[in-house]
Amino acid sequence: MTASPQLFSADRPPHALPEQDVLSALDTDDSGLDSTRAAEILAATGPNALPPSEQETTLQRLLRQFHDPMIYVLLAAAVFTGILGEVIDTIVILAVVLINALVGFFQEGKAADALESIRSMLSLDSEVLRDGDWTEVDAEELVPGDIVRLRAGDKVPADLRLLRSVNLRIEESALTGESVPAEKAVDPVAADAVLGDRSSMAYSGTVVAAGSGTGVVTATATGTEIGRITTMLSEVESMDTPLTRSMTRFSSLLAIVAVVLAVGMVLLSWLLYDHPWPRLLMSAIGFAVAAIPEGLPAVLAITLALGVQAMASRNAITRRMNSVETLGSVTTICSDKTGTLTRNEMTVREVVTTAGRFEVTGTGYAPDGEIRAADPDTAGAPGAGTEDAAAGGTIELAAHPGLAAIAEVAALANDSRVVERDGEWVLNGEPTDGGIRTFALKSGAHPQAERLAEVPFDSEYKYMATLDAGADGTRLVHLKGAPDRLLDRCDRQGDGPDAGTLLDRAHWEAEIDRLGASGLRVLAAAERRADPGTDELTTDDVDAGGFVLLGLFGIIDPPREEAIEAIRTVQRAGVRVRMITGDHAGTATAIAREMGIGDRAITGAELEASTDEELREIVREHDVYARTSPEHKLRLVQALQADGEVVSMTGDGVNDAPSLKRADVGVAMGIKGTEATKEAADIVLTDDNFASIAAAVEMGRTIYDNLRKAIIFMLPTNGAQGLVILVAMVAGMTLPITPLQVLWVNLITAVTLSLALSFEPSEPGIMERPPRDPRASLLDSEAVVRIAYVSLLLGGATIGAFLLAQSGGLDLETSRTIAVHTLVVGQIFYLFASRFTTASSMRRELFTTNGISWLCVALMIGLQLAFGYLPFMQVAFATTAVPLSGWLLPVIVGVVVFLTVEVDKALRRRARKATVGVSTA
Repeated sequence: MTASPQLFSADRPPHALPEQDVLSALDTDDSGLDSTRAAEILAATGPNALPPSEQETTLQRLLRQFHDPMIYVLLAAAVFTGILGEVIDTIVILAVVLINALVGFFQEGKAADALESIRSMLSLDSEVLRDGDWTEVDAEELVPGDIVRLRAGDKVPADLRLLRSVNLRIEESALTGESVPAEKAVDPVAADAVLGDRSSMAYSGTVVAAGSGTGVVTATATGTEIGRITTMLSEVESMDTPLTRSMTRFSSLLAIVAVVLAVGMVLLSWLLYDHPWPRLLMSAIGFAVAAIPEGLPAVLAITLALGVQAMASRNAITRRMNSVETLGSVTTICSDKTGTLTRNEMTVREVVTTAGRFEVTGTGYAPDGEIRAADPDTAGAPGAGTEDAAAGGTIELAAHPGLAAIAEVAALANDSRVVERDGEWVLNGEPTDGGIRTFALKSGAHPQAERLAEVPFDSEYKYMATLDAGADGTRLVHLKGAPDRLLDRCDRQGDGPDAGTLLDRAHWEAEIDRLGASGLRVLAAAERRADPGTDELTTDDVDAGGFVLLGLFGIIDPPREEAIEAIRTVQRAGVRVRMITGDHAGTATAIAREMGIGDRAITGAELEASTDEELREIVREHDVYARTSPEHKLRLVQALQADGEVVSMTGDGVNDAPSLKRADVGVAMGIKGTEATKEAADIVLTDDNFASIAAAVEMGRTIYDNLRKAIIFMLPTNGAQGLVILVAMVAGMTLPITPLQVLWVNLITAVTLSLALSFEPSEPGIMERPPRDPRASLLDSEAVVRIAYVSLLLGGATIGAFLLAQSGGLDLETSRTIAVHTLVVGQIFYLFASRFTTASSMRRELFTTNGISWLCVALMIGLQLAFGYLPFMQVAFATTAVPLSGWLLPVIVGVVVFLTVEVDKALRRRARKATVGVSTA
C-alpha cells in the first residue's frame, strides 16, 4: 500500500488552517474532485483501508507449546532412548511431551489480532462530491481532496477538515475519552490543540451524533488518527507476564542443573565402575527424566484454565491464560475514566435556583432518586428565602415553584427520551439532554403543553428553545443552553416568567465558576412569555432577550458506586490506582477526588513536554492524567514499567488499544468497549465493572499461591527420584526404580495430587498483603529448604525400602515395586501437609475446604494399585503384586514426612511470632 503524501506540517496542521488554505494545500476547491483526478490520487495514495494484520497460524501456536527448556531435555531424552532401542521409554516420554503441549494448545485458544477489528470501524460507503454531483462511493475509494457530506448517524469515513457545520456533534469517545459528543465548527483552532479540542476536524471511525456538515478529506488509511493508532498498535511489543518470566528462568535453571548433573554422574560412574555406555546413557536419561518435572507445564496450564473458568463466573473473560495470574501480581492499575470508572451516563448532580442550591440523588438514566436541599451554609442567592427547606430534606415541587419551573424547561426544551428496556433504562438522544430529562422525571414534572415551534440546538449559538402552549392557552418560550449565552438574553431572575428581580450576573457567574471547578458541566435554563397567537420561533426572537433566568444544572458523568469500593479494596492490597483520561482536567480531578485516587490532574501538554526521565518522576508522584492522547497513555504505561511496576491497563476506546497491548495485562470493557480494545486486551469484563477487577486481582493471587504450592509439592518427587538414581550410580548399585517407573510417578502425581492444589481456596488475608515482587525468585529460601529436606526424606526412604526388600530376599521386581509404592504414599501424605503453606494442616479445613483433593488422592491410589496389580501394567512397567504387609513401610514413611513438615511449619510460625513481638516492642 502506498503511503499518503504529507500535505501538512506539524506547525501548520489542517485543524489550525482556514478552510481555503486547506483546500489549496490539497489542490481542490468547494466543487470537489473530478473522477480522473481522484483516480490519479488513489493510484498514488492507495485505498482508504487499513493494512491486514498478520495472525499466528494454528501450527505456529502448536509449535510454541514446545518452547520450554525442560521440554527440550525431554525431547533429547526421547531421541537417545530411541537410538538405544528402548521403544517403550521413547513412546512414554513423547506421550508426556505431547499431552503437555496439547493442554496448552487447546486451553490458550486462538489469539485474534486487534488490527482486524479496527479495520471494521471504517465506514463502508460515503457521500462524496465528484464531477460536480453528490454520489455514493465506497469509503476505500476516498482520497485526500474529496469533499464529503456528513449526516446524523453516519460513520466518518476519513479524517476531514470541516467546511460547513450545522449543529454538528460527533461521538468521539472511542478516540478522545470525552463523555459527551464533541461540538464541531469550521473555525481554525490552535496548532497544538489536543485531539479532543480540534473542533474543526472530524476523524475516521467516529460517529455523527447530530446535525450535518461537509468536510474535505485530509488523510486516509494509515494517515488518519485511527490509522496512526493502528500503526502504534502493530509496533507495540507485548510484555511477558511475571509468571512467564519466572517460569522461564526456573525451567532454564532446572534443565541446566539436570543436564550438568547427568553428565557428571555418567563420567563419575564410568571412571569408578567402567559400566558399558548403553547402561550409562540409560541411567543418565533416567536421571534427567527424574530430575525434570515434566508434568509442571500441564499442571500450570490446568491451574490457569481452572482460574479462567472461575474468572468467567465472576464476569471476566480471559483471552490469554497467563493473564489470570498476572492480575494477581499487578502493582498499578491504570484506568480510563469514561465508561470504566464512571457510568458514561450524564447525570444532574446539582441544581441552582434563586432559592438556593439543591442536590439531586441517583445516577444514570434510571429516574430513581430525589431532590434535596443542599447544606444551608453553601446555599443562598438573590431572592432566596421564598423556598427554604431543611438541608437534606426531600423537596416537593408543589412547594417550590422555582424548581418546578426549571424542571419544566428540562422536560419541554428537550428532544431526548429515556426508556426502560429489559430492566435497564436507556437513552435515545443526546447524553446531556438525557441527564436533564432524567432530572425532570425524578422531580415528578409532567407539564401538559403542546410544542408549537422550536429553535434546535446549534453549536453556533449554543442553545435550544421551544415555543409551548399550555393547557390554559398561555404560550411560553423555554430556553436552555450555554450559561454565557443565556445570561446575555436574560434581564431578570426568579421562579417564573413574571418574576421582577433584576439579574445579578456577578452572582450567577460565580456559581457557574464554582460548578465548573467541581468538574460539572453547566447548563442554564430560562423562560419568558410569548404573545398570544404566536406560532413561530426563530433565533431572532430568542436573541431579542427579555428572559427570566430560572437557574443552572450541574451535570456530570458520575462514578460507579461499586468502583469506589473496588478501588479501596485494591488500594488495601497495595495496588496503586491511576486514572488516565482524554477528558478535561477539571472533570478528571473531580471524579478522582470522589473516588479517592488523587487531587490534581497532570495534562497531556505537561506529559508532552516531559522527557522520559521526567515522566518516570511524574508517575511516581501523580495518579491522575487528563487530556491525554493514545501516545501519552502508551508512554505512561512504559514509564511505569521502566520503574519496575507490573501494570494493568483498563479501557474501552480505540485510543486505549496500544496501551492495553503494551501493559502487562490489558483489561477491556465488554459492553461499551470497542472491538479493537477487546482484541488488544488480555481480559474482557462482561459487566464493564471496575469492581470485577478487584475480584480478578484476588483470583490471580490465589492462582499464584496454588501454582507455587504445586511446584513446592512436585519438586521433592523429582528431587527424590534424582537422588535415588544419583546415589545408585555413584554407589554402583542396581537402580531402585527404572526410568519408565520414574515417568509413571511423575505423570500420575502431576495429573492427580498436584492438580488437587489448583482447587485450594484463597489464603486468609490474601488481599491485605502487598503485591509480590515480580523480580523475586519463584521459590524463596523457605521453599528451597522444604524441597531439599522432603527430597532427602522421600529419596532416602525409597532407597531404604528397596535395600530392605532386597535384604529380605525379595526379587528385583518386587523390591522396585515396594520402592515406588513408598515414593507415592510419601507424596500423598506430603500433599496433606502442602495444602496450607504456613498454617497447621491438622485442622478441620483439611477435610472440608477442598473435596477435590480427596478425590485426587483416591484416584492416585487407584492408579497405583493398577500399577502394581494389573497384569498388563506389570508387563509394561516391570512390577509385581505385593502382599498387604508390603504397604506398611510406605505408610510409615508417609506419616514421618507429614509430621516432619508440620513440625517445620510450627517452628517457623513460632519464629515469626517472636520476630513480630520484638519489632513491636
